Formats: sequence, structure tokens, C-alpha cells
Amino acid sequence: MTLSLAAVGAGIAVLGAAWGIGRIGGSAMEAIARQPEAASRIQTAMIISAALIEGAALFAIVVALLD
Repeated sequence: MTLSLAAVGAGIAVLGAAWGIGRIGGSAMEAIARQPEAASRIQTAMIISAALIEGAALFAIVVALLD
């Protein structure tokens, strides 16, 4: 029973991370389309944000599976 709940928790964490990174990528592409000269700064911010989301998601998965 608890293993299935841990799997649900891990799945929710993965879905949240995928949604967040998808939003970051889409917003970054829109921003680059509007201001191509700022592409390097936008990409840097996008990569840092995606890494932070991945870290939080990995932490959530570990916590869910520690049960």
C-alpha cells in the first residue's frame, strides 16, 4: 500500500517538473523571438531555472520513495 502511494507521489513530482520545464522552455522561446539580441542571457536564465526545478523534483522523488 505505501509503495503505491510513494509511486504516486514520485509521479506527481515528475509531472510537476515536466510542466515547469515546459513552461520555462516555451516562455524562453517567446522571449528570444521578441528579443533575439538577448538570447544568451535568456538561455542562461532558462538553464539555471530548469536545473533548480530538476533539483527540487529529484528531492521530492527521493522523499516520496524513502517511505
